[in-house]
Amino acid sequence: MSVISIGQAVTLGAVEGVTEFLPVSSTGHLKIAEGLMHIPVENDAVVGFSAVIQVGAIAAVLVYFRGDIVRIAGAWLRGLVHGEERHHHDYRFAWWVICATIPIVAVGLAAKPLIEGPLASLWVVAGSLVVGSGVMWAADQMGRHRRGEDDVTFKDAMLVGCSQILALLFPGFSRSGATMSTALVRDLDRVAATRLSFFLGIPALTGAGLYELKDALGTGVGAAPLAAGTVVSFVVAYASIAWLLRFVAKHSFNAFVVYRIVVGVLLLGLLGTGVLG
Repeated sequence: MSVISIGQAVTLGAVEGVTEFLPVSSTGHLKIAEGLMHIPVENDAVVGFSAVIQVGAIAAVLVYFRGDIVRIAGAWLRGLVHGEERHHHDYRFAWWVICATIPIVAVGLAAKPLIEGPLASLWVVAGSLVVGSGVMWAADQMGRHRRGEDDVTFKDAMLVGCSQILALLFPGFSRSGATMSTALVRDLDRVAATRLSFFLGIPALTGAGLYELKDALGTGVGAAPLAAGTVVSFVVAYASIAWLLRFVAKHSFNAFVVYRIVVGVLLLGLLGTGVLG
C-alpha cells in the first residue's frame, strides 16, 4: 500500500505548484501539509515524492520560458563551435547557470544525511520562515532596483546560485526567497531578480527530482500518486509563474514577508501546542 494516497498526492502537488517559485518556501509548506495529513515526513519515499513532484513545477518553467531557453541553449551550442559567438551574453549566461549550480549540487550530496535528518525538523522550518522574512524585507529595502536582466554578470549568477544553499540547509528559508533577496541586494530590479531565480532553479531542482526518483518509486509511493502529484504541480506552477511575474512588476515583496511571518508564527504555535509533532 502506498504511503501517499492519490488524494494526498493531488493536495501536495497543488501546494508544490503554488509555492515552488513564490518566495514562501515550498519545502516548508509541503512539510506542514504532510504533517497535517499525518504523512510520515521522515520516510524515504515521502522525501523522494516531494523531490519528484518538483519536476512538474520545473516542467512548467521549461514550458513558460521555452523561447528564452531555446535562445540561450542555441547561443551556448553555437559558442562551443564558433569562437565569434562567445561574446554573446546568452552564451556566457548559459555557462554562468552551469557554474552557479555546482555549489548547491556539492553541498546537497555532501550534507544529504543532515538535510534529511536534523534539519528536516518543523521547528527549523518555522524559524527559517521568520528569519528569511527579515532577510527578504531588508534586501528589498536595500536594493536600488536599477539593473535589468541584460546587466546580470558572472558574479551575480554565482552569488545568487550559492544562496540556494541556504534553502537547502534550512527548509523554510525558501530557495526563491534566498535567490531573489540576493539578486535584489545586487541591485537587480524585481522582475530580473525573479527571472534569474527561475533560470537558476531549473538545473538544481530537476537534478534533485531525478536523483530522488529511485526512492519515490522503490519504497512505497506508487506510480499513480506520483503521476497525479506531478501533473497537478505542473498546472498550478504554470499559473503561479505567470501571476508572480505580473505581481513583481508593480509591487514590492512586502506581502510575501508578512505572509511568511504569519505562517511561521502559526507553525510555532501548532508545534508548541502539540497539534503538529
